[in-house]
Amino acid sequence: MKLKSIYVCSECGAVSPKWSGKCADCGSWNTINEEVTAVPKKGGGISATGNASVSRLLELSSLNSDTDEGKEIRVKTGTGELDRVLGGGLVKGSLVLISGEPGIGKSTLLLQICGALSRIGKVLYVSGEESTAQIKMRAKRLGVTAADTFLLASSTDMDAVIAVTGNTKPDVLIIDSIQTMTSENVPSAPASVTQVRECTHALLKLAKSSGVSIFIVGHVNKDGGIAGPKVLEHIVDTVLYFEGERQSDYRILRAEKNRFGSTNEIGVFEMGNKGLSEVPNPSAIMLSGRPAGVSGITVFPAMEGGRAVLTEIQVLAAKNPYGGTPRRTSDGFDGNRLSLLIAVLEKRAGYAFSVCDVYLNIVGGLRITEPASDLAVAAALFSALCDRAIPDGMALFGEIGLGGEIRAVSRAAERVAEAKRMGFTRIIVPNACMNGLQDKTGIEIRGVNNLQEVFTGL
Repeated sequence: MKLKSIYVCSECGAVSPKWSGKCADCGSWNTINEEVTAVPKKGGGISATGNASVSRLLELSSLNSDTDEGKEIRVKTGTGELDRVLGGGLVKGSLVLISGEPGIGKSTLLLQICGALSRIGKVLYVSGEESTAQIKMRAKRLGVTAADTFLLASSTDMDAVIAVTGNTKPDVLIIDSIQTMTSENVPSAPASVTQVRECTHALLKLAKSSGVSIFIVGHVNKDGGIAGPKVLEHIVDTVLYFEGERQSDYRILRAEKNRFGSTNEIGVFEMGNKGLSEVPNPSAIMLSGRPAGVSGITVFPAMEGGRAVLTEIQVLAAKNPYGGTPRRTSDGFDGNRLSLLIAVLEKRAGYAFSVCDVYLNIVGGLRITEPASDLAVAAALFSALCDRAIPDGMALFGEIGLGGEIRAVSRAAERVAEAKRMGFTRIIVPNACMNGLQDKTGIEIRGVNNLQEVFTGL
């Protein structure tokens, strides 16, 4: 083995043979750092044709095997919202990365689930940022109680962590955080791209070989992405993001990647004095505080995985005082999609937004990406421009085409049922979705074919 200097971007993990002021891959300035890595000698790699001196063979398993290794084993974490996002529970031998801004609740959530997991197995919690005394003090504040199978350790030495894991043989291992871990076998500075990548590789190997389920906490950079190389997200089995404003009590947990389940599910939590508590009825939370009789506000039944969540959409249309290019600002909604809907409203419905600045906000920190929200956004734009309030008991959903037509969307029955459950009395849907919805007693359902029909009824 010999040592070689490489230059790695701290933002995206791109590797280059020489230093430069700007990363050629992500375009970031002053993010190229020198790293020293070990290069194997020629001929030291794996032979594609095999080698007679190899003493171990790969263990083969049939797809139809009934052994435990061929089954998906899930463990309930004691937190239903987390289990929902994971796809039904924690998979044995999986590597889960949970990330989010500082103070958002990552360590709090993991410490809280330790109590439940320790009742069905052994848990090892390793912190590179706090001492064991500090962890115990925080656990006491959160009301976490656990048996002797809940073990604590404070270390930044990855080699020592792996050795202790081999001796104690826990069922669940928690690393808080991966950026604090270092290995003596990696000739690189702590928290460097190389250290983070190699330590994660070591944990992946540990999870797959021993069957231990591993949670690792990852910090975020200034752009909100996981600090370290982008390849980190490809190494792990599941990537979870905590979202929400630190000034707000509500947190949203969503899966950006999940090899063992859907990435469409979300978990909703409320931060209190005793830590995070689950929110079983997200629709009520998202609609709490909704003002009555105010223009520019609509309600959209969004599908988040297997459940519908009523979401409040707010739009403000204000005249541009300077006469320049109007602003189009959105939070929680695609800005390009907003511009497209404004263009359709101008061309197909005759509503002029060219002299107005438009601001759109999805209340509660949710991100809406499905086209089914088009109709609710268009109605909010119409309401804000004309200063005409949408009726309080009305919800809308439907996709809008470039011709101004209202197209069908999926899961219409679930959306209508959630609106009815929350006390809404009127809902506007695409006419193509009316089949099977007429029997929804207690709520008025109106099917529309184009924008003109929508605005005529408002």
